[in-house]
Amino acid sequence: MKRLLCIVFTIAFTFVFSNCAKDSAEDATATTLQPEKARPAEARKATAPKMASSASAPAKAPRASIPTTIRVPEGTELSVLLIDSVSTKKSKAGDQFLASLAEPIAVDGRTIVDRGTKVQGRVVDAEGSGRVKGRANIHLVLTSILDGAKTYPIVTRPFVAEAESTKGRDAGIIGGVAGVGAAIGAIAGGKSGAVKGAVIGGAAGTGTVLATKGKEVEFDSETKLKFTLEKGTELPRITGRTS
Repeated sequence: MKRLLCIVFTIAFTFVFSNCAKDSAEDATATTLQPEKARPAEARKATAPKMASSASAPAKAPRASIPTTIRVPEGTELSVLLIDSVSTKKSKAGDQFLASLAEPIAVDGRTIVDRGTKVQGRVVDAEGSGRVKGRANIHLVLTSILDGAKTYPIVTRPFVAEAESTKGRDAGIIGGVAGVGAAIGAIAGGKSGAVKGAVIGGAAGTGTVLATKGKEVEFDSETKLKFTLEKGTELPRITGRTS
């Protein structure tokens, strides 16, 4: 009987020990695999605050664009000093000349282009006293403003000058409007002179009548002339030139 009990006890102990060992092995395996399965969840938890932070950050407002040019309106007066001389004796249509601004270009009281900035012009027409029946005359326009290697095109009304007849008195340069042109023309050539003087005096609003020796129109270097913009134009701020 005792022997039988010992056998039963031995069998029971072996069965219990076997199950405990199996459970311990499964627990160890589960413990080993659990961190691997948990990593994606942990990674999502780690990145979630960053995504939320990024989503909650306010969007940056776009920077306001700063205009690079300013509109200079039609009718703006440009006063220049000639660098190159021009005359009906030596100049011809298509010739270019240089000048510099005698006064700054300003818009609403704000200087856009400084005095001393160079400008380029063109002789539209030049008729010397020996090449035309009547008095010598010249037509000039400004074509561009220069800023170092950069060029900004402009369009001005023609500046018109005509030599006064030698029968008249030397009058120097007389600023031309239709009425003044007519008066000078009348003194120089009677009724027909008055008509022609009125046309030249009123041409483009900047006509002049000039009395010169030898019946030629001559403008030396440093002569001050005035032009008017025929079309508005976009110009950048050009500074640093004061002479």
